[in-house]
Amino acid sequence: MNALGRPPFVAATLAAAAAVCGLVLAGPPLLWLALAIPLAYCGLLVAGVMHPRLGMFARVVWRGPRFRPEIALTFDDGPDPTTTPKILATLAAADARATFFVLGAKARRAPQVLREMAAAGHAIGIHGDTHDRRLSLRHPDILAAGLERNLAGVEAATGFRPSLFRPPLGHVSPRTAAAAKRLGLTLVAWSVRSRDGLAATSAAAATRRVLSGLRPGAIVLMHDAAEHGDREPASIAALPAILDEAKRRGLRCVTLPQMQRS
Repeated sequence: MNALGRPPFVAATLAAAAAVCGLVLAGPPLLWLALAIPLAYCGLLVAGVMHPRLGMFARVVWRGPRFRPEIALTFDDGPDPTTTPKILATLAAADARATFFVLGAKARRAPQVLREMAAAGHAIGIHGDTHDRRLSLRHPDILAAGLERNLAGVEAATGFRPSLFRPPLGHVSPRTAAAAKRLGLTLVAWSVRSRDGLAATSAAAATRRVLSGLRPGAIVLMHDAAEHGDREPASIAALPAILDEAKRRGLRCVTLPQMQRS
């Protein structure tokens, strides 16, 4: 977990407020600087939302212990009855475990895929009821209600209530943090991602990106389904090579709960 961004955030807030007050009192010559400081402060807030590993608004898990030869492969935006089983089959062939962050609306349409995930020993977290790219801007009540639907759908299919939440795009705002805290959810980000959410990403490019960050404690972000439509993410074709290289490097693929054990 990481909360290194929170003390600097508090310090920056106090410093910015003090600086603006001082500059306003100083008179017209420095008013331009008084305007520049709030703009810079807004930039800091945006960075905190868009880069969850900063831990600016909440504790976020973005990597595991480096002293064990383990990595956590994670997959977003499923389940999909066509593409997700391909991921499950590849993982099974390599005796690897992973964590799936599922969308509630898709989970309700394909509960059998969730049951297959759970039966194979994979972990299941939530990714929102829909892939709402503005989720971090929603009121905490609206945000929490959607997450509760997501949780209920997984629980109905598997009998298990998830405790892990990866927000869409990884954006963590104070509102996201408040809703996650209300529901007892652990926020999860990543240390390396394949960028296979982009249609232009090839399997070779996805493989290169993942392998560049494949080291003990890595949390790898990939996709088992497209955000919208039926496009097949590049990581489906890239996964065999990634698993082969992980094995060559002596890295075991475990679920996030397994990685977080003491």
